[in-house]
Amino acid sequence: MQIFLSDLLLVVPLILQLAGFAIVVFVDSYISRDNKKYMKATVVLVLSLILQNVMEYYLIAVMPAPYLRTCVSIFGYCIRPFILINFIYFVSPDSIHKREWAAAWINTAIYLTALFSNICFEIKPDNVFSRGPLGYTCHVVSGLLMFQLLYYSFKEYYRIEKADEWIPIINIVVIVGSVVMDTFFSPGDSAVSFLTIAIVNSAMFYYIWLHMRLVRQHEKALRAEQRIQIMMSQIQPHFLFNTLSTIQALIRIDPEMAFETTEKFGSYLRQNIDSLRQPELIPVSKELEHTRVYADIEIIRFPSISVEYDIQDDSFSVPALTIQPLVENAIRHGVRIRDNGIVKVSTHKLPAGHGIVIEDNGKGFDVETAVQSDESHIGLRNVRERIEEMCGGTLSIESSPGEGTTIRIFIPDKKDI
Repeated sequence: MQIFLSDLLLVVPLILQLAGFAIVVFVDSYISRDNKKYMKATVVLVLSLILQNVMEYYLIAVMPAPYLRTCVSIFGYCIRPFILINFIYFVSPDSIHKREWAAAWINTAIYLTALFSNICFEIKPDNVFSRGPLGYTCHVVSGLLMFQLLYYSFKEYYRIEKADEWIPIINIVVIVGSVVMDTFFSPGDSAVSFLTIAIVNSAMFYYIWLHMRLVRQHEKALRAEQRIQIMMSQIQPHFLFNTLSTIQALIRIDPEMAFETTEKFGSYLRQNIDSLRQPELIPVSKELEHTRVYADIEIIRFPSISVEYDIQDDSFSVPALTIQPLVENAIRHGVRIRDNGIVKVSTHKLPAGHGIVIEDNGKGFDVETAVQSDESHIGLRNVRERIEEMCGGTLSIESSPGEGTTIRIFIPDKKDI
């Protein structure tokens, strides 16, 4: 009895680990209701497996009871496939997995025959375990389920191409290794098997893996929301109203110009809306085209300004809405005050990448204070963040009050990103 109690202490860390796992799952806001359902089921099943191990060890080492041990052993053989099915749902939650469920229930039906037959196994009156012709059914079914788990894990790995997708694959290797370890020890050597320890730890790692996937999906949704906010920030209400007023005035005095302006305005809106569906980089030529459309509309409204282009390099890509917002910012907050306001846009090849320069002769501003606090310069921060995040580039600003502004963008070559 003393040996049993000392061995029982080895189970306490597993139970504490499982309890911590249950608490974390319960409070995790990233885990959906369906995912939590499988997580909770896993906690219950794994806890039941631990208790089954302890009970079977007690019935071997302390109080032999062949029939009761038979019932406890049946439970252990039946529950393992259901734990593996939960792991499969962690990796592939969108399928019903009818074949896996059928295999688990067939396994259960076969092992229930141990209550009245020795076709699977029997515990003899002297408390000795004897395996029957179908005694390895659980091993075969569990092997098939792990093969399915391996298949879904590789499928997910090649689809997402992330290093952390190896976590479920490593878990499978650990589970298989624990089965091999258990074969070198008799059933009564420990209060808990290597397989049970491996399953407890695998449950933890599957949770970590699932949490990482959900966090990544959440970040993707945030980036999509950011694109919407960026687009909305570019379609300023006053620009819409002023452009429509300009078109209305042109209809009376220059219908042909009104038609061309309406066409450009429609193209401008379409480009902004298309940016919502463009999470990747776009050719810089496309971004420059969008910039020209915007600038042409503004020049109609403000004939005293001009936008000049010196495009020496157009063989690279940039995030959508990169150059156009900077030109818009230069026009709105810089050159409108000048009798001859000029915005210059140039691109050029650099040794390790590509350069974009937007400069104006506007009123300028104090970079240190304005970019941090002035809401009128939030577009600069948005552009800088997307350049850094999406292509590993940089954006620098040189400006002084009354002397104009120069913005330099560096886009590294793809091989350098």
